[in-house]
Amino acid sequence: MGSSKKRILMHTIIEQDIRAIVDAIRDEAHVLEGKTVVISGGAGFLGSYFIGTLQFLNQHVLKTPCNVISIDNYITGSKGGFIGEISDPHIKTVEGDITKSLSLDGPADFIVHAAGLASPVYYRKFPIETMESAIMGAKNLLELARAKQAKSFLFFSSSEIYGDPDPNFIPTPETYRGNVSCTGPRACYDESKRLTETLCMTYHQLYGVPVKIVRPFNVYGPGMKSNDYRVVPTFMARGLAGETLPVHDKGNQTRTFCYISDAMAGFFKVLLSAPGGEVYNVGRDAEEINMMTLANMVSDLFPQRIRAQLVKYPEVYPADEPQRRYPDLTKIRRELGYNPRIDLSEGLTRTLAWFRDTFSPDTASV
Repeated sequence: MGSSKKRILMHTIIEQDIRAIVDAIRDEAHVLEGKTVVISGGAGFLGSYFIGTLQFLNQHVLKTPCNVISIDNYITGSKGGFIGEISDPHIKTVEGDITKSLSLDGPADFIVHAAGLASPVYYRKFPIETMESAIMGAKNLLELARAKQAKSFLFFSSSEIYGDPDPNFIPTPETYRGNVSCTGPRACYDESKRLTETLCMTYHQLYGVPVKIVRPFNVYGPGMKSNDYRVVPTFMARGLAGETLPVHDKGNQTRTFCYISDAMAGFFKVLLSAPGGEVYNVGRDAEEINMMTLANMVSDLFPQRIRAQLVKYPEVYPADEPQRRYPDLTKIRRELGYNPRIDLSEGLTRTLAWFRDTFSPDTASV
């Protein structure tokens, strides 16, 4: 008798979030019918939501399913994933390295470059890979887009490209040129994203490749790894383990946080309907809070109060952390009708519920 594999079901909260994403992009999604979507970093946090959403669109919305090719080298992504079992014959996963030349049979109508190492701990650990995945990965995918005459090319940049913004540019608009060190401890990430933006715009100007760039601001939600080292999953994991919540330095750094379903709606809107050669902030422009306040909000979600504790930055964490990160969303609201809906309290509650169901206390801690 052959061994049977246990079927991995989609978590209820993730299913609800994917339905919310689909509801937000229903008017734009029809352009995907019968087309091929290529996604780099398809096993990552954001890439997995792309795959899950496209699977739902194929099953419930699109008259003609789209074909999806997900490419990942699994340096930080997981082959099993967190979305649940992908049972769609139109979705193909490929273990590959986008920093090498790409050759794909058939069309590539929509290309999403989501591969990268977004966690500060990981891009300090893998600085060369961080730069290569952004720059060389983009070069290969842009060449693919050029050869296949893609209809849309989406590059995931980062709000980190703004560095530590001048107070006169908070909220930060897309036109702000940044306050970034090209040799600092975060430069491998920040500067590779900035250079890749330049590369994308050059391909648009020289070859007409319809590039669109998104700059995400602190996206969080179910699916983040407990050892991701970014603030929300760190607080969730340590809280579940009954450990203190580490707040770096004096805890005065401020952020706005965007729940995953809202962010994904913005990403899809840019991919599917934005004009080529444009850049958009994607995030949430409400509830700017400091890290100590965030720690206290997370602590209040637990029946036994979890204490927040000020700590020095660990050795593995790169210095020069921006003091404020707060997006100006005027452009994406006006041009694409983007409207984030999930407030921080609801988003944290949903994230903790997923973490509680997914990780046991002895495996959740970081």
